[in-house]
Amino acid sequence: MVDVGEKAETHRIAVAGGTIRMKPDTLALIESGNAKKGDVLGIARIAAIMGAKRTSDLIPLCHPLALTRVAVEFSIDQALTVISCRAQV
Repeated sequence: MVDVGEKAETHRIAVAGGTIRMKPDTLALIESGNAKKGDVLGIARIAAIMGAKRTSDLIPLCHPLALTRVAVEFSIDQALTVISCRAQV
C-alpha cells in the first residue's frame, strides 16, 4: 500500500458528464414532474451528490477526499430527446 499521509492540502476540481437518451414520451414525463416516483431530476441530483460523497466507500482502494462542494446540473435537449448531466466537485 502506498503512504498517502502528510500531504499538503491542494485545491482541485473534477468535472464529469454524460448524456441520457430516451423516448420523447419519457422526456415529456420527466419535464412535467408527473412521474410516479416524483421529481426525477431532483432525485438524480441528490443521488449524484451522495455518490460523490461516498466514492471512497463504493470504489475499492479509493482514498477519501474532503469535498467542499458538489454541483450537479442537467440540461434538456428536446430536439434530440436527451438530458445531459454535468457534475463538478
